Amino acid sequence: MEIDFTTTSPSDSYKILAALVTPRPIAWVTTLNEDGSVNAAPFSFFNVFGADPPLLGFAPGNREPGVPKDTARNLRRTREFVVHMVDEDLAGAMNLTAAARSYGDSEVVAAGLETAASVSVATPRLRDAVVAMECHEWGTLEIGRNRLVLGLVRHVHVRDGVLDPDTRYLDPSNYAPIGRMESPDGYCRTSDRFRMGRA
Repeated sequence: MEIDFTTTSPSDSYKILAALVTPRPIAWVTTLNEDGSVNAAPFSFFNVFGADPPLLGFAPGNREPGVPKDTARNLRRTREFVVHMVDEDLAGAMNLTAAARSYGDSEVVAAGLETAASVSVATPRLRDAVVAMECHEWGTLEIGRNRLVLGLVRHVHVRDGVLDPDTRYLDPSNYAPIGRMESPDGYCRTSDRFRMGRA
Protein backbone atom coordinates (compact mmCIF):
# COMPACT_ATOMS: atom_id res chain seq x y z
CA MET A 1 0.00 0.00 0.00
CA GLU A 2 1.19 3.48 -0.85
CA ILE A 3 -0.44 6.59 0.65
CA ASP A 4 0.15 10.08 -0.73
CA PHE A 5 -0.18 12.35 2.30
CA THR A 6 -0.26 15.44 0.10
CA THR A 7 -3.76 14.41 -0.98
CA THR A 8 -4.99 12.70 2.21
CA SER A 9 -7.70 14.38 4.29
CA PRO A 10 -6.77 15.45 7.86
CA SER A 11 -9.19 12.90 9.32
CA ASP A 12 -7.65 10.05 7.32
CA SER A 13 -4.13 11.29 8.12
CA TYR A 14 -5.03 11.14 11.82
CA LYS A 15 -6.44 7.61 11.55
CA ILE A 16 -3.36 6.37 9.70
CA LEU A 17 -0.74 8.04 11.91
CA ALA A 18 -2.54 7.19 15.15
CA ALA A 19 -2.81 3.55 14.05
CA LEU A 20 0.77 3.09 12.84
CA VAL A 21 2.83 5.14 15.31
CA THR A 22 2.19 2.94 18.34
CA PRO A 23 2.39 2.36 21.21
CA ARG A 24 2.32 5.96 22.36
CA PRO A 25 2.69 7.11 25.97
CA ILE A 26 -0.21 9.11 27.36
CA ALA A 27 0.22 12.57 28.84
CA TRP A 28 -2.56 13.07 31.37
CA VAL A 29 -2.41 16.83 31.75
CA THR A 30 -3.84 19.05 34.47
CA THR A 31 -4.26 22.80 34.05
CA LEU A 32 -6.17 25.48 35.95
CA ASN A 33 -9.44 26.83 34.59
CA GLU A 34 -10.18 30.54 34.96
CA ASP A 35 -12.42 29.88 37.99
CA GLY A 36 -9.67 27.90 39.75
CA SER A 37 -11.15 24.47 39.07
CA VAL A 38 -8.82 21.78 37.71
CA ASN A 39 -9.02 20.57 34.14
CA ALA A 40 -7.65 17.10 33.30
CA ALA A 41 -7.30 15.64 29.82
CA PRO A 42 -5.27 12.87 28.14
CA PHE A 43 -3.11 13.35 25.05
CA SER A 44 -1.28 10.57 23.23
CA PHE A 45 0.59 12.75 20.78
CA PHE A 46 3.25 13.13 23.49
CA ASN A 47 6.84 12.32 24.40
CA VAL A 48 10.03 13.58 26.03
CA PHE A 49 12.46 15.42 23.79
CA GLY A 50 15.59 16.02 25.81
CA ALA A 51 17.29 16.12 29.19
CA ASP A 52 19.42 19.29 29.05
CA PRO A 53 17.12 21.06 29.68
CA PRO A 54 14.49 18.43 30.57
CA LEU A 55 11.91 18.90 27.83
CA LEU A 56 8.62 17.25 26.90
CA GLY A 57 5.93 18.01 24.39
CA PHE A 58 2.30 17.19 23.74
CA ALA A 59 -0.25 18.25 21.17
CA PRO A 60 -3.62 19.58 22.37
CA GLY A 61 -5.78 20.15 19.32
CA ASN A 62 -8.93 22.18 18.84
CA ARG A 63 -12.51 21.43 19.88
CA GLU A 64 -13.47 22.75 16.44
CA PRO A 65 -11.61 24.90 13.92
CA GLY A 66 -10.25 27.98 15.68
CA VAL A 67 -11.49 26.95 19.14
CA PRO A 68 -8.71 25.46 21.30
CA LYS A 69 -9.36 22.65 23.74
CA ASP A 70 -9.58 23.69 27.38
CA THR A 71 -6.00 22.58 28.09
CA ALA A 72 -4.60 24.85 25.37
CA ARG A 73 -6.89 27.69 26.46
CA ASN A 74 -5.66 27.44 30.04
CA LEU A 75 -2.02 27.26 28.97
CA ARG A 76 -2.31 30.53 27.07
CA ARG A 77 -3.19 32.18 30.38
CA THR A 78 -1.03 30.38 32.99
CA ARG A 79 1.86 28.88 30.98
CA GLU A 80 2.07 25.95 33.40
CA PHE A 81 0.76 22.41 33.60
CA VAL A 82 1.37 18.99 35.16
CA VAL A 83 1.85 15.83 33.08
CA HIS A 84 0.95 12.50 34.69
CA MET A 85 1.75 9.04 33.41
CA VAL A 86 -1.25 6.71 33.29
CA ASP A 87 -0.93 3.28 34.89
CA GLU A 88 -3.37 0.39 34.68
CA ASP A 89 -5.06 1.29 37.97
CA LEU A 90 -6.02 4.77 36.71
CA ALA A 91 -6.88 3.84 33.11
CA GLY A 92 -10.63 4.01 33.72
CA ALA A 93 -10.43 7.41 35.39
CA MET A 94 -8.22 8.72 32.55
CA ASN A 95 -10.80 7.53 30.04
CA LEU A 96 -13.54 9.43 31.89
CA THR A 97 -11.53 12.66 31.63
CA ALA A 98 -11.36 12.28 27.83
CA ALA A 99 -15.08 13.06 27.53
CA ALA A 100 -16.04 16.47 26.15
CA ARG A 101 -17.31 18.77 28.92
CA SER A 102 -18.25 22.42 29.15
CA TYR A 103 -15.42 24.78 30.04
CA GLY A 104 -15.04 24.96 33.83
CA ASP A 105 -16.83 21.64 34.38
CA SER A 106 -13.94 19.84 36.10
CA GLU A 107 -13.05 16.40 34.79
CA VAL A 108 -11.24 15.78 38.08
CA VAL A 109 -14.52 16.05 39.99
CA ALA A 110 -16.46 14.04 37.41
CA ALA A 111 -13.91 11.18 37.56
CA GLY A 112 -13.78 11.18 41.37
CA LEU A 113 -10.08 12.06 41.45
CA GLU A 114 -8.23 13.82 44.26
CA THR A 115 -5.54 16.43 43.80
CA ALA A 116 -2.46 17.41 45.77
CA ALA A 117 -0.44 20.62 45.79
CA SER A 118 2.42 20.94 43.34
CA VAL A 119 5.83 22.33 44.30
CA SER A 120 6.85 24.61 41.42
CA VAL A 121 3.52 25.45 39.75
CA ALA A 122 0.10 26.57 40.99
CA THR A 123 -1.62 23.78 39.05
CA PRO A 124 -2.38 20.82 41.33
CA ARG A 125 -1.31 17.30 40.48
CA LEU A 126 -3.41 14.13 40.60
CA ARG A 127 -2.67 12.60 43.98
CA ASP A 128 -2.86 8.92 42.95
CA ALA A 129 -0.79 9.16 39.77
CA VAL A 130 2.43 7.13 39.83
CA VAL A 131 4.35 9.92 38.07
CA ALA A 132 3.60 13.65 37.93
CA MET A 133 5.86 16.13 36.12
CA GLU A 134 5.39 19.82 36.90
CA CYS A 135 6.11 21.92 33.82
CA HIS A 136 6.45 25.51 32.66
CA GLU A 137 5.60 26.17 29.04
CA TRP A 138 8.73 26.88 27.00
CA GLY A 139 6.71 27.70 23.92
CA THR A 140 3.89 26.56 21.67
CA LEU A 141 4.30 25.91 17.96
CA GLU A 142 1.26 26.25 15.75
CA ILE A 143 1.73 24.59 12.37
CA GLY A 144 -1.40 24.52 10.26
CA ARG A 145 -4.14 23.21 12.56
CA ASN A 146 -1.58 21.48 14.79
CA ARG A 147 -0.45 22.80 18.17
CA LEU A 148 2.69 21.48 19.90
CA VAL A 149 3.25 22.59 23.50
CA LEU A 150 6.84 22.29 24.71
CA GLY A 151 7.33 22.25 28.45
CA LEU A 152 10.36 22.45 30.72
CA VAL A 153 10.09 19.88 33.51
CA ARG A 154 10.69 21.65 36.84
CA HIS A 155 9.76 19.04 39.46
CA VAL A 156 8.87 15.34 39.33
CA HIS A 157 6.85 13.28 41.82
CA VAL A 158 7.42 9.51 41.65
CA ARG A 159 5.69 6.93 43.82
CA ASP A 160 8.08 5.24 46.25
CA GLY A 161 9.43 1.95 44.91
CA VAL A 162 9.31 2.90 41.23
CA LEU A 163 12.85 4.34 40.98
CA ASP A 164 15.89 3.20 42.92
CA PRO A 165 16.89 6.28 44.98
CA ASP A 166 20.61 5.68 44.38
CA THR A 167 20.89 4.38 40.81
CA ARG A 168 17.67 6.01 39.47
CA TYR A 169 16.95 2.76 37.63
CA LEU A 170 13.32 1.71 37.25
CA ASP A 171 11.79 -1.26 39.02
CA PRO A 172 9.36 -2.50 36.34
CA SER A 173 7.47 -4.62 38.85
CA ASN A 174 6.18 -1.39 40.44
CA TYR A 175 5.33 0.52 37.27
CA ALA A 176 2.65 -0.52 34.78
CA PRO A 177 1.97 2.39 32.41
CA ILE A 178 -0.48 1.90 29.59
CA GLY A 179 -0.03 3.06 26.01
CA ARG A 180 -2.29 4.30 23.25
CA MET A 181 -2.86 2.19 20.20
CA GLU A 182 -5.24 2.63 17.25
CA SER A 183 -8.13 5.08 17.17
CA PRO A 184 -10.77 5.25 18.48
CA ASP A 185 -10.34 3.04 21.55
CA GLY A 186 -7.17 0.95 21.32
CA TYR A 187 -4.82 0.72 24.33
CA CYS A 188 -2.02 -1.61 25.42
CA ARG A 189 -0.45 -2.79 28.65
CA THR A 190 3.30 -2.87 29.29
CA SER A 191 3.30 -6.07 31.34
CA ASP A 192 4.90 -8.18 28.59
CA ARG A 193 8.43 -6.75 28.45
CA PHE A 194 11.73 -8.13 27.25
CA ARG A 195 15.37 -7.15 27.43
CA MET A 196 17.83 -6.96 24.55
CA GLY A 197 21.43 -6.12 25.32
CA ARG A 198 23.27 -3.74 23.05
CA ALA A 199 25.90 -5.29 20.77
